[in-house]
Amino acid sequence: MKETLKKKTKNYKKDRLKTKKPHKSGVFLLTPIDFSIKYHYNCILINLKRYTMSNSLDAILAQYEKNTEPVKSGKKISNEDRLKKYFTEKLPKGVKSQTKTFRILPAKDGGSPFTEVFYHEKEVNGKYEKIYCNHLNDGEHCPLCEAKDALYEDGSEKAKQLAKEFIARKFYVVKGIDRDNEDHGVKFWRFKHYRNGNGVMDKLIPVFKLKGDISDPREGRDIVITSGRDQNNYSVVNTIMADDVSILTNDKDYANEWMANSETFKDVYAKKSKEYLEIVATNKTPVWDSEQKKYVAEEDKEEKETASLTEEINMMRTETTTSFEKDFTKKDADVEVSKLDTDDELPF
Repeated sequence: MKETLKKKTKNYKKDRLKTKKPHKSGVFLLTPIDFSIKYHYNCILINLKRYTMSNSLDAILAQYEKNTEPVKSGKKISNEDRLKKYFTEKLPKGVKSQTKTFRILPAKDGGSPFTEVFYHEKEVNGKYEKIYCNHLNDGEHCPLCEAKDALYEDGSEKAKQLAKEFIARKFYVVKGIDRDNEDHGVKFWRFKHYRNGNGVMDKLIPVFKLKGDISDPREGRDIVITSGRDQNNYSVVNTIMADDVSILTNDKDYANEWMANSETFKDVYAKKSKEYLEIVATNKTPVWDSEQKKYVAEEDKEEKETASLTEEINMMRTETTTSFEKDFTKKDADVEVSKLDTDDELPF
């Protein structure tokens, strides 16, 4: 009897799970198995809600903390300090030759320490400037590249010659230490890539091939750069030689500072603004306008100032003439004309 009852109860539970038939009262009754399933399901929902709320709360609190942190005012770099960031092999004016010692720092990712960057070399206000190319470096719009393409599309020989002024050229930038000025910290050395095999990189590669990785901080080498002048009196690098194997520095503070330096060439060689590029692309001279807080074309500014001055002068002339005419008319009305004045026919 008991076994039969158990069997019936067991079968009843299975049937209830399969068919979910209602009780005679019309209401579904939950079996122990139903309760177990529902309980676990509710636990999962509660835990999921807690997890979601916890993540959301953490994100909100983190966002708040970030936005309520005191803003650290950036330290303004003087021109003198900014110049300390640059290393150059170029000869100063009036100097015929010189020798400098430089230590190339290793790349943080273990790759090449040389970064390839494209710059336009364009004459601006009588001096040649290296202008960062937005198109070749970042895939963005570049007014100078646009001007070059437009000139080439023109097809004339004159346009083609002008287009060459807007061509972006490849440069290399590498971080290192100027041994003559170690207190300046990490410097950036930028030099052009030459296709004729007579550039700085062409003189560096044989050193790497012969001596190995000279940028290694423990077993690397300093390089000795000798510069002179060619037949046209331009500054050129004559030789680059590797010094003996040496450690980067024995000064612990310098070592930590130099190796932890996270600056990139973008922190040193700033990009020009959109307005600046557009002005240079039209062969005009960009000047800073303190009122508009942006670069404007000097030629356009002078033209506007001249037009404004001319307009002001004309207004002053108009006001003076009007005032004179009013005064003259008033005085003329106050004068009594005598008969002698009107009838006088004397020849003198």
